[in-house]
Amino acid sequence: MSESCSGNCSSCSSNCSSKDAQDMRIPSGPFSNVKKVIGVVSGKGGVGKSLVTSLLASAMQARGNACAVLDADITGPSIPKSFGIKTRAKADETGLLPEESKLGVKIMSINLLLESEDSPVVWRGPVISGVIQQFWKDVAWGDVDYMFVDMPPGTGDVSLTVFQNLPVDGIIIVTSPQDLVTMIVKKAFNMAKLMGIPVLGLVENMSYVVCPDCGKEIKVFGESKIDEIAAEMGVPVLAKIPIDPKTASLVDKGAIELADDKYVASAVDFLSKMD
Repeated sequence: MSESCSGNCSSCSSNCSSKDAQDMRIPSGPFSNVKKVIGVVSGKGGVGKSLVTSLLASAMQARGNACAVLDADITGPSIPKSFGIKTRAKADETGLLPEESKLGVKIMSINLLLESEDSPVVWRGPVISGVIQQFWKDVAWGDVDYMFVDMPPGTGDVSLTVFQNLPVDGIIIVTSPQDLVTMIVKKAFNMAKLMGIPVLGLVENMSYVVCPDCGKEIKVFGESKIDEIAAEMGVPVLAKIPIDPKTASLVDKGAIELADDKYVASAVDFLSKMD
């Protein structure tokens, strides 16, 4: 550690040994009991990370688990919209209270604290990191079996904050079937490896579209390379999700919980077997 080090690694790019030695995880609040924390990440934007997060949380909740979503995409939050939540979050003597979906998924997002859902969040990295820390320790989550953390794309401040400050049990990397995917997935994979976070598996979104007339699967973005990439990294492919207009419509209506969970069933089975 250099003499100028402040001891806060969340926004530091230095690769010093103190990061490995120091446990920077912060405890949750006294009114929270979260058993599993799973990060949903992507190396680039626009691959459907929030959709995957919403589908997984909904499917796990429908199977009898107590689920929650911590929306860590502070500048581009979309989780409340997917679940049809428009009310503002409240607080009591226990802390900030998450809103609940129709099926009971607990949700905290910056959009639940803003005057208007279309108000921009123009904050620098350290402020955003502080908000995520507050979402973890100051929200009264109650009993949660699986918390899914919907993270922004890339490997910046938010990823560092989540990986260092939250007790992350593993991450799921979301991608799409394009040539660029190899580099993008490897960036996210290598960051997780560097931070000592297990990669649970890969989910490919927009994998194909089903022709409404003949039922043929059309590879809109070309042939998938996800199986080869997963084999190279030694992790499983947890799901291949097609482009589905019905699912997109449900997201727009705030009714993602009504989506067919068949596309993520294998991922849910895998998560259900976590120790």
